[in-house]
Amino acid sequence: MTIEDVLSERRDDVAADSEEILQETLDGYGAGILVTQVQLQEVQPPEEVRQAFDDVVAASQDASRAVNEAEGYRNEVLPKARGEAAEIVEAAKGYRDAKIAESSGEAARFLAVEREYRKAPEVTRKRLYLETMEAVLPLVEKVVIEGGATQVLPYLPLGSRKGGDKQ
Repeated sequence: MTIEDVLSERRDDVAADSEEILQETLDGYGAGILVTQVQLQEVQPPEEVRQAFDDVVAASQDASRAVNEAEGYRNEVLPKARGEAAEIVEAAKGYRDAKIAESSGEAARFLAVEREYRKAPEVTRKRLYLETMEAVLPLVEKVVIEGGATQVLPYLPLGSRKGGDKQ
């Protein structure tokens, strides 16, 4: 065992091992003595190396402190990161489900339009054209003129006003 172990962490082991060795030695001599306890009173390194030993002990304590700080940081950051990751995953699942629902609705709408188109292709075609023009040109005033008309009737937009001014 190293001197560092004897002077710091494993004092109890040294005492127990010493008690066992001492008892075996006494039994070998037939001394008739029973050792009940070995207690290390004062364990100090020699004066010549005491400063170096103190430096080693301080470095060991610094290392333990650094490990404890790192574990504390890990215990703080890791659950937070796991929570954020779970939140991102759930948001992605929600986005996926919304897109699936939206796409399913659009597909159902398309199939409904397609069924109506098969029943009356000309009417459906005209309706789709007018709806598309309304969507493409939302701010433009639209006037629909029947094909073959020889004269354009005057148009008075009574239902809509731009700018909100009253007359």
